[in-house]
This record gives sequence, structure tokens and C-alpha cells, in this order.
Amino acid sequence: MSPSATKEHLSPPITAIQVQLFLFTVACLVAFVWSWIFLGMSFSGITSSFGDVGRLLKRMVPPDFSNISNIVDATIETVWMAVMGTAGAIVLSFPLALGAARNTSPHPTIRYVCRTVISLTRAVPDLVLGAVFVSALSIGPLPGVLALAIHSVGMVGKLFADAIEQAAEAPREATISVGATRRQTTRASILPQAMPSMIATALFRLEINIRASTVLGLVGAGGIGVLIQTSLRSIDYESALGAVSVIFVVVTVVELLSVRIRSSILGEAAAMAQSSRHGWFSQRIIARDTRINKKSFETRALSPPWTWDRMFSTATISGFVLALVVAVLTIDIDWARSIPLMPQIVTVFGDLFPPDFTTVRSEMVTGIVESVVIAVIATGLGLLIAVPLSLLAARNIMIKRILSTVTRLVMLAFRGIPELIIAVIFVSAMGLGPVPGTLALTVVTASFSAKLFAEALEEVDPSPREAVVAVGAGKVQEFFAAVVPQFMPAFTGHFLYILDVNLRSSTVLGIVGGGGIGFLLLNSMRVLEFQTTGAIVISIFAIVLAIELIGNWVRQLLR
Repeated sequence: MSPSATKEHLSPPITAIQVQLFLFTVACLVAFVWSWIFLGMSFSGITSSFGDVGRLLKRMVPPDFSNISNIVDATIETVWMAVMGTAGAIVLSFPLALGAARNTSPHPTIRYVCRTVISLTRAVPDLVLGAVFVSALSIGPLPGVLALAIHSVGMVGKLFADAIEQAAEAPREATISVGATRRQTTRASILPQAMPSMIATALFRLEINIRASTVLGLVGAGGIGVLIQTSLRSIDYESALGAVSVIFVVVTVVELLSVRIRSSILGEAAAMAQSSRHGWFSQRIIARDTRINKKSFETRALSPPWTWDRMFSTATISGFVLALVVAVLTIDIDWARSIPLMPQIVTVFGDLFPPDFTTVRSEMVTGIVESVVIAVIATGLGLLIAVPLSLLAARNIMIKRILSTVTRLVMLAFRGIPELIIAVIFVSAMGLGPVPGTLALTVVTASFSAKLFAEALEEVDPSPREAVVAVGAGKVQEFFAAVVPQFMPAFTGHFLYILDVNLRSSTVLGIVGGGGIGFLLLNSMRVLEFQTTGAIVISIFAIVLAIELIGNWVRQLLR
């Protein structure tokens, strides 16, 4: 056999899927270059812009906590809004998830309708919903609670439905074989399997909603965001930093607690406890649970035993319910006045139709293009920063543990401040326009993406790495031959998710002067041009839906 024939035989065939993925990659690169030129970006300008932000941060130090009572009150209101919004999302999402899941939906039409509703709620940003609800109900925390509840259905409902569909079929078939009805089967065999994942999803959404509720005040929907914006507009930078510092502490603590609780509920903590590194306390838990499970099996108990995981889950649910009760009783909402105003929400949403695409058509097109451009550049720049950060943060890649720990702390510090708060700071330092909004979104993208990439790198199978090292490969060869091929599918999936998130965020950056369609949206509501508002909301929905469909198409190619 000739060398050329051997080489041709060893070369993998080029498939249609590979061609489509290559064209998608080229399209992404072209979109980034065109967006860069459209905004007139330059690395020298970026350096100068970060210099302006640095000078503003120097003027904000030291933080002023003289109005700490107002900051604390606004922070508590922010947390209660998140708790109530998450609770509302759970109530709305549960029946939708049962209707959307393949193994519990009574009819394919109902399944399609439920999944459509879930997708619709996810497509409109919470800040946009908050602005609409403020128009109907006036300024206060109630519009923020409703916005968080409805927008959260998009994520909570989808993950609830996925958890229900992932339930094992054997328990379901067993209950059906003894004559159980559909409702009894769902309650006895499906929900117990899905419950840990559903609780973890609710906690994760609570963490997200606390971040989101900190900025709803920017449109008058309650929370601490209005304090920060007022301080920056009045050039009271020290007070603004004081409020941002409190937000950072609250968001960071909530994230750490949420991660810990979710790990325990999903069983990750138990898995770690069974490893060689478990300590005395973990040993006691394992021994106790083993003893209780054995006794329950021997006595043929009709109810599940109270293991550590069950007690922890029950305590988590009880704590959330208690927090919800306190929130409802203490939050500054005049329920007697607000409940009769609820029909006005339907009126305001009715005023959005028919949408008016003609009055500000040119400004709308410019704003939409600007939002897409901001999202593309922020995603591209953020990934360029995130990849090296993730290599430093991944504990199985970075040999020096101290460097990995420091990198993770830096990433956590930036994740502790919501993107719109960072955007407000950048706009205050650089002025109005899309560039400060782009750079603010880039900072958030870098910190968030680096966390996702680091976790994906830590999950790679070590066997291929050991194999290439065994045949004499160096560190660089090992990385590119054994790590990168395993990492690329996760990288692509995270890239699509980040682009989707950034596009949603870019549509509201204009509310704080960061460019995009959000500025036009806020102005249309201020002058009561609700039909123009409806056209803008529909445009935002169409963009987000288009990106989501493209993402689903690429994910199907990768399977």
C-alpha cells in the first residue's frame, strides 16, 4: 500500500455535521469582527476605559456607611422580594412541569402548550417585566416580585420538567401494575425521585433571583438598586460603594450557602463522605443512615426512614417556608391597596397591542442591532479572558493549589456584583453609550464563564491523560491531546448558553445608559407609548428566541 493511500485511509471523512459546525464557527468569527468594527472598539480604547473606571473606584474609596440603616432596609427588602418571587415561580412552575413532562402529561397538546408557556416566560427579561408591572401597579416591591416570579418560570419549569422526565421507569411500572391511577403513580413513584433535583433547582433560582432583585430598583420595582443609582447620579460615590459592598456580601454568602445545600440535597456531599477523605462527622452520618435503613428494611416500614439527607431536605424546605412567611408579613407592600389593582396588569398588557413598529422604526432597528453587537463582543472578549482564568482555577490542571484558590476567589468577587450594578459604575465612569455596557458585560461574562469552564475541566476523565503521559507526552502535549478533546463539547455548550444569557442582558443595559434597545424601551414607557413598548418587547422576544433556536440546532449537531 502506498504512503498516500495509507494517509488517506487514516484521515477521518468530512461529514455534513462537521461542515455545518465549521460554517457556524466562521459565522461567529465574522459576527465578532463586524460587531467590533460597528462599535469602533480598540484595545487602546479599552485600556483607557478601564483607566476611567479605576479612577472612579479610587474616588469611591473608602465606602460610606453613614446611611447603613437605609442600606440594610433596602437589602432586606431585596432578599424578601427574591424569596417571594421564587415561591411564586415554584407555584406556577409545578403544574406546568407536570404538563410538560413526557411521563406525566395527559396529552401531547397539553405538553406542547405547557412547554410553549415555559419558553415564553424565559424569553422576556425580568427587568422588562418589572418595568411593565411598575406601569400597572406603581413603584414598589410588588412589581419586582411579580417580575421575578413570571420570569423564573422559564428556568424553574424547564428544570422541573426535566427532573420529572428523568425519573426511573421501574417504580412507575410497579405502581401501575398494582392498579394505581395516574395521580397515585405520579405521587408515589415519580415525584419522590424528582424532589431532590427540584429542591436544588429552587435554591439555585433563589440565588439568581437575589442577584436580579438588586437591580429591579433601577426601574422602580423595589430593592437596593435605586439607592445605588441615586448615589451615583448625585456623585455620592462613597455611599454607592457602601451599598455595593453590602450587595456583594449578601450575594456571596447566599451563593456559598446555596452551593453547599444543593450539594447535600443532590447527594454529592454523601459521595464525598464515602471517599477516603471523609472525617469523623461524616463517618457518624454514614453509620447512622446505614443503621436506620437496615432497620426500616427489616421492619418493612411503610414510610421512608429519617436519614440525614431527608432531615436536611426537610429542614431546607421548612426554612424556606418560614422565610416566605416572614417576607409576606414584613415586606413593604400594601396588600389591601395592591390586590384591587391587579386587573390593571391585564389592561397594561392589553395596551401593548397592537404593537406599533412604525413610530420609531429606525431607532428600534438601531437599538436591536446595538444589543446584538454588545452581546457578541462581550461574549467574545469574556471567553478570551475566561479560558486562561479557568486553566488557573481548575485544580486538576493547575499544580499550585494556592494559585487555583486565589483565582477562584477573584472570580467569586466579580460574580458577587450583578451585571447591571457593574454597568452603572462603568456608565458613571465613561459616560453613556454601548461601549461601557459592553465592557461591563465582558467583566461579568469572564467571571461567570471561567467558573463554568473550570468545572468542566475538572470533570474530564483522567484515563486519557494517564495514557498519553505513559507514552512519554509532555505537559503541553498531554493537555492538547487528552484534555482539550474532552473539554470542547462542554465549551461549545457553555458558549451557546453564555451568548443566550448575554443577549438577554444586553437588551436591558440601555435602562442604565449602557446602550442597546433598553433605553428606547424605558423612554416609551415613560411617555406612555405602550404600543411602541409592545413592539420593542416583541422584538426582544424574537431576538432571544432566534438565538435559543440556533443554540438548540448546534447542540443537536454535537450529540
